[in-house]
Amino acid sequence: MKNVYADNNATTRVSPEVIESLLPYLTTHWHNPSSMYELAQVPQSAIEESRKTIAKALKMGPPTQLLFTSCATESNNAAIFGTVHANPKRKHIITSSVEHPAVLEVCKNLERQGLEVTYLPVNESGEMDPVEFIKALRPDTLLVTVMHANNETGVIFPIAELARITKETDPSIVFHTDATQSVGKLPIDLSGEFKDVDLLSFSGHKLHAPKGVGGLFIRRGTPCRPFLIGGHQESNRRGGTENVPYIVGMAKAVELAMANIEEEDTRVRSLRDRLEAAIKNTIPWVEINGAGAPRLPNTLNVACHFIEGEGILYQLDSYGIAASSGSACTSGSLDPSHVLTAMKVPFTAKHGSVRFSFSRYNTVEDIDHVIEVFPKVVAALRRMSPYWDNQKNEPRKDVELLVEN
Repeated sequence: MKNVYADNNATTRVSPEVIESLLPYLTTHWHNPSSMYELAQVPQSAIEESRKTIAKALKMGPPTQLLFTSCATESNNAAIFGTVHANPKRKHIITSSVEHPAVLEVCKNLERQGLEVTYLPVNESGEMDPVEFIKALRPDTLLVTVMHANNETGVIFPIAELARITKETDPSIVFHTDATQSVGKLPIDLSGEFKDVDLLSFSGHKLHAPKGVGGLFIRRGTPCRPFLIGGHQESNRRGGTENVPYIVGMAKAVELAMANIEEEDTRVRSLRDRLEAAIKNTIPWVEINGAGAPRLPNTLNVACHFIEGEGILYQLDSYGIAASSGSACTSGSLDPSHVLTAMKVPFTAKHGSVRFSFSRYNTVEDIDHVIEVFPKVVAALRRMSPYWDNQKNEPRKDVELLVEN
């Protein structure tokens, strides 16, 4: 049976080049980089070279603006809590209604502590209205935290524009973006287009580095207190012994991704578009979520009316296809996706969502296998659905009318 991995927004295969780069720091240069003896100088130098590599790839400017963390969740927590603790006089935060739980749950936690959070809505394409964003800015606004690209739909937010508007309104408002899904897939220039972004989070395992390492860009002069206390590491900004092998691996992964970003964009986008076209041509009553907005080149979110996403995933898995119903962090929940709910996806479809996300390791043969299997799975599940008319191969009339109204 052919196996197809199509869940790269959840995590990615570690590339051979990354494994090769980090192995010496598991075997030969395994020493604590904070120690004083000569053996520790090699891993310490590796950390700083990795910092320079990533800073160059993302055009950060001085490498000292990069903080290494354990994952994007830590980076998001450090950015948001660190900003709040450094600016106790301001009590208002702006975010979107479709953020990853690593941002949304932090904001809800801060609400319980007395801060006020504005959750900006999105339209049916998953896009935010810049006019509503401008209206949300207030004299007491402390922080704006808006993701660069949505993990479920791939919809890209105009971060450069939102950051510019924020700084033109009030330069003291801190602007943070969760770029976990975009680093390695989209060009990022923190000295140019993103010059108004103060904080940017990302993770290694989304771009073919191991799980357990992430990064946080903190622009020089941004008020942000340390989140993890307990050591002098990372210039006293984050306590804890650095994960040297994975830091080296993440640097290699970022370097490779950004060096080949245009080529990979074209190739992976063609795979995504091939599948999207086939689904629209062969399966009735489907929604391509986010289709009306700019999207990541690798992401396709399909909502199938009248069936459950969990059933689709189980059936796909039986054919060797690994996909997702949304965020890996919430995939165990039976609640409908908060992203699709915010996008007002019809109730008959938002429970039937499937996310396909591809990488450089996917092939045309992979896509063709999904094209062969997916319509069969949807048809089989609809035959068992109480909302589907099997004789006419269409929704029951009472259900169709309910959807239209």
